[in-house]
Amino acid sequence: MATPDYILELRAKVGHDPLWLMSATAVVVRPSAARAGVREVLLAHRSDFLTWATVGGIIDPGEQPAIAAARELLEETGVVAEPETLAWVHVQDPAVYPNGDHVQFLDLTFRFRWVSGEPYPADGENLEARWFDEDRLPPLSDEMTGRVGHALAAGEVTRFEA
Repeated sequence: MATPDYILELRAKVGHDPLWLMSATAVVVRPSAARAGVREVLLAHRSDFLTWATVGGIIDPGEQPAIAAARELLEETGVVAEPETLAWVHVQDPAVYPNGDHVQFLDLTFRFRWVSGEPYPADGENLEARWFDEDRLPPLSDEMTGRVGHALAAGEVTRFEA
């Protein structure tokens, strides 16, 4: 699913004006099958910005954030995973989508443990979805590097932007 209906209804009223939204991100991790002691991270190659990114999306009204991240993960990649910890809470920089919509997100980034499924671009939002060894990630934006870095950090501590 691309854009939730309630966002489309808001856009019909406010046009391309900035919207403040909440998003949930799933940084999915599993042990590497090829390299002992190395973790793999699931990333998707986005069709809108043509960049590699973590998987996530808008939290629907009343939806629990970790459930939203799991839902987005399954919808976008066909992967089932379970949340382990809330890794990072932060406000993203304002962004403009290719269609001209202005947004800014409060993002909740979770580390997820892979359960089943091999990734593929399930809903058309991505061109590709696949695993990368944690030390062999493709080029990522500072935002995505932050998400992955916080999720891979040791422990169960949530990091907050000050």
